[in-house]
Amino acid sequence: MLEPRDLYEFEPDGAAAVDALDTDGLVLLYHLEGFIDAGDTGEQLVAELLDNLDSQVVARFDVDRLLDYRARRPLMTFRRDHWAEYEDPDLALRLVHDSTGTPFLLLAGPEPDSQWERFAAAVRELVERFGVRLSINFHGIPMGVPHTRPVGLTPHGNRTDLMPGHRSWFDEAQVPGSAEALVELRLSDTGHDVLGVAAHVPHYLARSPYPDASLAVLEAITAATGLVLPEPAHALRSEAHSVQDEIERQISEGDAELVSVVRGLESQYDAIAGAAGRESLIAEPADLPSADDLGAEFERFLAEREADGE
Repeated sequence: MLEPRDLYEFEPDGAAAVDALDTDGLVLLYHLEGFIDAGDTGEQLVAELLDNLDSQVVARFDVDRLLDYRARRPLMTFRRDHWAEYEDPDLALRLVHDSTGTPFLLLAGPEPDSQWERFAAAVRELVERFGVRLSINFHGIPMGVPHTRPVGLTPHGNRTDLMPGHRSWFDEAQVPGSAEALVELRLSDTGHDVLGVAAHVPHYLARSPYPDASLAVLEAITAATGLVLPEPAHALRSEAHSVQDEIERQISEGDAELVSVVRGLESQYDAIAGAAGRESLIAEPADLPSADDLGAEFERFLAEREADGE
């Protein structure tokens, strides 16, 4: 494998700012765009953090080496008779401060199309270089759940103890891989603490922004890390109310089949939630999605994105 260090360049001021911190260990949040992120869960959260909190670039990855532009073409703006703007893809590690001034790191940008192992090794180098004590990744997954119930979360990684009260919905599943998941695996393999947070997004809303899922992930992260992020939470909460109102309006104006689907999912959700609250699940078992069902849902979601050219 080629040197991981050649994949990124430090921004001197940003790296120096991290080195100057007096901390027992930083939290790293990371999300990579391009794979499964139902409801734009991770993308919305990253946008809110960068829009509402002060940040400084620490290191930038060489996207020319990592991205296939023909698969994901960056947008360009044509004005009258010339090309005026180009949206430069940016995969960067940033130093961010929460509302109390507590520093943390945020790695975000497009998912690499190639050199995943080298990229994962580069992230591990950065984790070790800056003394990261806990790395957290997050995204949304499409699930057969209704929008009228609280957003469920599935924790994964070697620090699931930081999210008590959340259980796994299945024992094993094979799904298409991602660079984000590989980073988690390689960090765990080398003894670093890592937590993944997957939000359950109603499958019929998976291709639209769903702020409720981003808000649920944000609240889980704050509970696990102690970071104080009230401004993004406030913005997401306002957006979540607006989206819920719009969903209800569209359903009320929709056909009976859609209403029937939502009501059926509500009944299934309530049956599972009721069973989970009892000491014994034998008396009234509920049907949980199988590993094959989950894998098929992922495949459908990806196929729809590819068909739309996303």
